[in-house]
Amino acid sequence: MTFLHIILVALTQGITEFLPVSSSGHLILLPKLTGTTDQGQFIDVAVHVGTLGAVILYFRRDVALALRGTPDALAGRLDAPGARLALGLMIATIPIIFVGAILHFTGLSDALRSIKVIAWTMLGFGLVLYWADRTGGNVKQVGDWTLRDAVIMGLWQVLALIPGTSRSGITITGARLLGFGREDGARLAMLMSIPTIAASGILLSADAAISADAESIHNGMLAAGLSFLSALAALALMMRFLRSVSFTPYVIYRVILGLVLLAIAYG
Repeated sequence: MTFLHIILVALTQGITEFLPVSSSGHLILLPKLTGTTDQGQFIDVAVHVGTLGAVILYFRRDVALALRGTPDALAGRLDAPGARLALGLMIATIPIIFVGAILHFTGLSDALRSIKVIAWTMLGFGLVLYWADRTGGNVKQVGDWTLRDAVIMGLWQVLALIPGTSRSGITITGARLLGFGREDGARLAMLMSIPTIAASGILLSADAAISADAESIHNGMLAAGLSFLSALAALALMMRFLRSVSFTPYVIYRVILGLVLLAIAYG
């Protein structure tokens, strides 16, 4: 891989991972639209590690609370601080791990990696996000997150396995329809990304480690660092903008990109 290619992949992953615009869709489109080769699983794992570090750092207080509450959650003591959050994150992650493993080991995930699929999901789920953002309530906060909410948001998250859907976008959609405000819905969606990204990285790392060499490790470290910095910046900006701006700008971007991709796919 060239240095420029590494930068493009890392910045694409970092900037789009937590914005509701689909990082996987952009990573699939990158080689198709630029003529570059696929970056390979090792780089994929590296940039995911970078974004995982960014979200853990940004939400470090929530992460620490959930970690402290994990033993109590496993013991069934849900009145302890952080226990409900920890159990909710566990429950919300189960559906996507189960379905994701099926798609990975059956090879169905590769069948979905097409411009047509990304175009339709980018457009369709962008409009669904707009509808949810306009009709959803603002009556719930993160502290009101119930196990029922975790199950529902976990099922919404499964749709993110379709390239172009956006994991953050679809979980925010579910949160808004459940009545969570924009900031709180986004916060839950970001916290849900931590076990999901970690599980995805573990699934891919075994295959990636086999083909790793000195050059791959060097490129991976560079990609991880760049994706960490870009993801942290994008996440901070989005959370700040949500105090005064809706998700409409992201929807507009998704619609325009979706229409352009439809024109390319069917043209």
